[in-house]
Amino acid sequence: MPRLRKPADSKLAPALLRWYRGHGRHDLPWQRRPTPYRVWVSEIMLQQTQVATVKDYYRRFLASFPNVRALADAPLDDVLHLWSGLGYYARARNLHKAAQIIREEYSGRFPNKFEQVAALPGIGRSTAGAILALARGERHAILDGNVKRVLARFHAIKGWPGEKKIENKLWVLAEQHTPRKNIAAYTQAIMDLGATLCTRTRPHCGKCPLASGCRAHALGRETAFPSPRPKKTQPIRHTRMLLITCNDRVLLERRPPAGVWGGLWSLPEISPRANAADWCQQQFGVAPSSRQRWPVLRHSFSHFHLGIEPLWLKIAADTRIGDNADRHWVAFAREPALGLATPVKKLLKQLRTLHEESRNDARGQMRLAG
Repeated sequence: MPRLRKPADSKLAPALLRWYRGHGRHDLPWQRRPTPYRVWVSEIMLQQTQVATVKDYYRRFLASFPNVRALADAPLDDVLHLWSGLGYYARARNLHKAAQIIREEYSGRFPNKFEQVAALPGIGRSTAGAILALARGERHAILDGNVKRVLARFHAIKGWPGEKKIENKLWVLAEQHTPRKNIAAYTQAIMDLGATLCTRTRPHCGKCPLASGCRAHALGRETAFPSPRPKKTQPIRHTRMLLITCNDRVLLERRPPAGVWGGLWSLPEISPRANAADWCQQQFGVAPSSRQRWPVLRHSFSHFHLGIEPLWLKIAADTRIGDNADRHWVAFAREPALGLATPVKKLLKQLRTLHEESRNDARGQMRLAG
């Protein structure tokens, strides 16, 4: 890594540090005993996810995997289960893979060198800098989404930060503004400023410690910087999810390791144009005894929308369909301890509710008959 340059504007870091002492966030779970491992987990969780959402996930994750070895030794299913609902599941898979690399190549100790940290799966330049700055006080610049916004406004940098040319400009500024002391506090401060005051749509410039030197504020065009991502029409895709039940169990399948919901357990999927009865006959040698269509469930990803058509199919109780490594029958009376995508969780919850209502109706009819 090149040596960081002398700060271009000596007013930015001191003003930010003064503000942070009185107004920054000092009680986040990962700020207690900020070891590289604890900070690493928090930084990965905070990618694309807000602090308020991450807190509970972080506590549960650290309770189950308190150190690198515990994470490396855990089955991926256990890791994905604790990640369920947090989204962007490649983060969890990379976290698990990186922990195994640390176990094998670094004897379970978090690497000391920046290049080694940045090379781990799912980390990269900014996250490596944040880990080493926050946990060890080492002088590294960071450039997450909040920092990009703060610097783009402070210097009135035009353009979308996702464009390489603009990102390179922001990296130069990030390096110039990183002070030589109080690195951990500065790193947390600039992230906090972007998260709490220099927000995307409604910045609170009247409370900002950098307002007097901010070029975007001077222009009265705070929300014009940085430029938004160029708009794209997001495609809509469709799928049919099959809730195949036998007795009080429902069939789940493991998804491929890459792609949407990679490695998670999901409901069997077929094309909306396919015949579900024929599919069951081909897969299990038996047709469903009943079927029930549910309303379409819409789920949005960063790059497309998914329309899910749920179909509840009941299989005869005497059907013999065995489990294997990628297919399990699980009791749906409670949520299974597996990694499940959010829409699958919703559908299983709906199945439990309908099943219980059906059982209550049956009991009621028996009492009337008696």
